[in-house]
Amino acid sequence: MFCVLAGVLTSIGCGAKGPQYPEEHARYVRLDLAVEALRRAYVRKDLSAMEALMLPSDALDRMVSDVSQDFQQYGDISLDFSIERVLIEGDQIDVFFHWQGQWKKSATDTGVRDRGHGMLRWTGAQSPLLSDLGGDLPFGMAVRHTVPRAQPSHVS
Repeated sequence: MFCVLAGVLTSIGCGAKGPQYPEEHARYVRLDLAVEALRRAYVRKDLSAMEALMLPSDALDRMVSDVSQDFQQYGDISLDFSIERVLIEGDQIDVFFHWQGQWKKSATDTGVRDRGHGMLRWTGAQSPLLSDLGGDLPFGMAVRHTVPRAQPSHVS
């Protein structure tokens, strides 16, 4: 009987532990959800959902313009993010990430494959909003991979 009671008490006391700092854990979860929402909105070509995650800024306005061109040029976008590091200083959160993706004009197109590393700067603890960016980002592939039009050749 003692062995059964000891086993029951041990199993009750060894429940799953929660995070040591629940507020910080919740903040990381919100940040992860915001980064994923940005990626998902881009892949779904939902510019308004992307803009809803951003604070007004010139850098982000340029990104929105580049993203609009991506949406016009590519019919299918697949993109993966892998967060490498998060740096928090007060309300400012820098997310350093690796990305890789493929942009296709049509289903039969081989498309453009690319990858790189970038930084997304978020502001806010409860509802993080994108405030700045840097590095080599996946947004703007239409501008980055513009193929110059062939010039007519003049035969002399």
